[in-house]
Amino acid sequence: MQSLEAELDDARQLSIADLADAIESIGFECTRCGACCKADDADDHTATVFPDEVRNLEESDEYDEEYDWRDIARPMPYGLSETDDGGLEGETFEWALQTDDCGDCTFYEEDDAGTGACTAHDDRPLICRTYPFSVALAGTSQPMGEAVDEAGMVRAHECEGLGRDISRDDAEELARALKERAVRELEEAIAVRDEYAPVDPDPGEVVVHDSEGAKRADGTPLEE
Repeated sequence: MQSLEAELDDARQLSIADLADAIESIGFECTRCGACCKADDADDHTATVFPDEVRNLEESDEYDEEYDWRDIARPMPYGLSETDDGGLEGETFEWALQTDDCGDCTFYEEDDAGTGACTAHDDRPLICRTYPFSVALAGTSQPMGEAVDEAGMVRAHECEGLGRDISRDDAEELARALKERAVRELEEAIAVRDEYAPVDPDPGEVVVHDSEGAKRADGTPLEE
């Protein structure tokens, strides 16, 4: 198995043209069905968001309301335990976009006709910008289940927009974002590994380890 550093070198060498060729061969057009923004039958929506992406949304003046960290992100639930009062406790790695009472992404909304939209579209995280595609590198994530199609290094995941014509410009834009995401995910994984130090959370406390160190559930550093 390659080291994360070797995988990162591979990610940095990815060809935008080759990725775009693969995306074109698979085909894609967003139908705004909202499936990638909503909870499935078993679990809440869990889309990984990097710490700087959370801050971009916190600091943006493009929206009608101000967001704080907990409006945008929540601790990734994997590895956490449920407390007697229904809360969570323990240690986890990385952040997921915040969800509403239905388990859908908090930034997702539908119009009266049921057409989906993202209320933070211009600042949406890279995993949202690149869905339903991923790159077949060991240190990068595979969103929402196994691949249903592939071409070269590109994997396509379940989405009703697959197989539709896509322009070269749109394919290249997606390819650039896909390469950026692959690089960022590996950089984040390396930093999480290097920054990690075990902690002993208090009862009812959640500690999140990301590339910047250990944080509380509200995004503040644990040592503060």
